[in-house]
Amino acid sequence: MTTRLITNIGQLVTNDPERDGLLGLISNAAVLMEDEHIAWVGKATAAPDADSVTDAACHAVLPGFVDSHTHLLFGGDRANEFEARMAGKPYAAGGIRTTVASTREAPEDELRLRLAGLVRELAVQGTTTFEIKSGYGLDVDTEERLVRLAAEVTDEVTFLGAHVVPPEFQGRADEYVDLVIGPMLDACAPHARWIDVFCETGAFSTEQARRVLEAGAARGLGIRMHAGQLGKSDGVQLAVELGAASVDHCTALSDDDVRTLASSDTVCTLLPGVEFSTKQPYPNARRLFDAGVTIALASDCNPGSSFTSSMAFCIAVAVRDMGMTPTEAVWSATAGGAAALQRTDIGRIVVGARADLVELRAPSYLHLAYRPGVPLVERVWRGGELVSFDVP
Repeated sequence: MTTRLITNIGQLVTNDPERDGLLGLISNAAVLMEDEHIAWVGKATAAPDADSVTDAACHAVLPGFVDSHTHLLFGGDRANEFEARMAGKPYAAGGIRTTVASTREAPEDELRLRLAGLVRELAVQGTTTFEIKSGYGLDVDTEERLVRLAAEVTDEVTFLGAHVVPPEFQGRADEYVDLVIGPMLDACAPHARWIDVFCETGAFSTEQARRVLEAGAARGLGIRMHAGQLGKSDGVQLAVELGAASVDHCTALSDDDVRTLASSDTVCTLLPGVEFSTKQPYPNARRLFDAGVTIALASDCNPGSSFTSSMAFCIAVAVRDMGMTPTEAVWSATAGGAAALQRTDIGRIVVGARADLVELRAPSYLHLAYRPGVPLVERVWRGGELVSFDVP
């Protein structure tokens, strides 16, 4: 057993519901880590002895970010598509097919190397838990390869064979769904924890989404869902009906959708990088918070609509453009993300939780929104171990 103490913390974000305020702040704090878990939290003046001591120099410390929605495995690049959007071309779901073609052609070692680089990007920016979706293969062999590679770096793997209909099934979406819930699910389920579907104009209908999600649930996979990005639909209602852990995007919601989410355990995951990159209207997070909806923030890191790995950037945009307070945004990027993954061992700095912590080169968590674009992460601990920022 090894104990490590972080002391002289100017402001500690615990997200402990037993403490005052949403973030459960403690000033002049310390945290004791015992191997992979947190063993003690409190005032620095009362801290126990430890095998090693780290002085946080009055910096802020918060839980590691939990990025509950990413697409980190892909081939190719879509910078030209981004340039076209900035020149006025509207975003559409069909751009995904460009990445599908590149991903199918990419050697496995190339995909693994690119994934390692993006995982490192996440780590140095304070993300200690992340989900990865497939969805850029859309055939049995490539989808299996993507979930298998994802499982090498995270336990939070999502099978998203129902991302869009691939070109070879154009006009035969129902036949493609048969493939997804048959041979493709058979190949991918052993490597995945979750199943997802893009329920949207240009992707899959509510009826097709139901078939996909129910098939995944029958195989023991948890349910996630893309819905409400490009327009209102019945997708949110379906997600709640099926007990989805999270429904993501939620840019276009009816009043009934908001009420349904507020009365459910389904987390609403907002992806501010998407609206930043596509110039679509931002979701109204204030409306959701005021209704009592549980919200997560995630990066949606992908090559087409949100090629950012920075949760700090997402926090800043959510505060500036989505009506969140800095307190709400930080909670949503940590505890909210944990809720979206149905995890109680992360997203909080409490006794028994996994020792995932981020030290900021700043006195307060407010600086994440106050100083957008500035690399504020000083140190990161994941499972009690200090993360190396050196390039391998």
